[in-house]
Amino acid sequence: MGAYYYDGGLRKRTKTISITSGKGGVGKTTLISNLALYLGKMGKRVLVLDGDLGMSNVDIMFGVRSRSNIYNLIIGEREISDVVTNVADNVDLLPGGSGIYELQDLDVYQKKALIDQVDELAGEYDYMLIDTAPGIAENVLYLNAAADEIMVILTPDPSSLTDSYSLIKVLNERYRVNNFSVLCNFVKDEKEALRCFQRVSDVAMDYLNVRLQYKGFVPLDQNLRNATKSQQLILNSNPRCPSSFAIKHLGEKVSGLGQIQEASGGIQMFWHQIVGVA
Repeated sequence: MGAYYYDGGLRKRTKTISITSGKGGVGKTTLISNLALYLGKMGKRVLVLDGDLGMSNVDIMFGVRSRSNIYNLIIGEREISDVVTNVADNVDLLPGGSGIYELQDLDVYQKKALIDQVDELAGEYDYMLIDTAPGIAENVLYLNAAADEIMVILTPDPSSLTDSYSLIKVLNERYRVNNFSVLCNFVKDEKEALRCFQRVSDVAMDYLNVRLQYKGFVPLDQNLRNATKSQQLILNSNPRCPSSFAIKHLGEKVSGLGQIQEASGGIQMFWHQIVGVA
């Protein structure tokens, strides 16, 4: 039924998008926070899952501080409504915290309890954006593999290109992921962005059975650096600077006609796969 499915009534099918990278320091959390803010301003309901362990700071970018996370759900200390935190208009945050590590080791009762809790979110959101940790740790891989779309963030740094290819390679070989989106960050202009994309795309197409889609770029912008250092969202502090326009353009692509309809299983299927009951 397109963007909706029947489950006792018409409900939204959430598209899940992981935003990931082969290495740290590529601006992933800044990007996901501003993208969520933009989608929210466009009237889309967004849930952000902060799965970047040890560097979980999406809440700080929005000027709030989460007091609980998924682990509190796992051990029964909190209900899902207690853990999900509103951070902006139409934008909620689900902090992952250290609990992400425990998700694959749940017993059958814990799995059912968590799924019952998460099922309450079904139909509430248009998008779930997943901020993964960088690299190829198992925790990163299964969060990516469960998403409808994997968006890999590249920078011109040679190590970023090499590590991004490694991430794509492992996801393709171990999880049979064939399609990836690529966004280039910290580039001088689109010409440099396309060069970065092409370098990774050429190697991937030569050696892997994958398809990479160029999603756009965000320019190297001192305004964005200053906003991030001061823990502000650039779309709020300087909505007309080059990086703001680029993030808005990305948001338009993400929320374009037909995007939500591509959701393969929605938020429920994502969580069933995460805890191994798909």
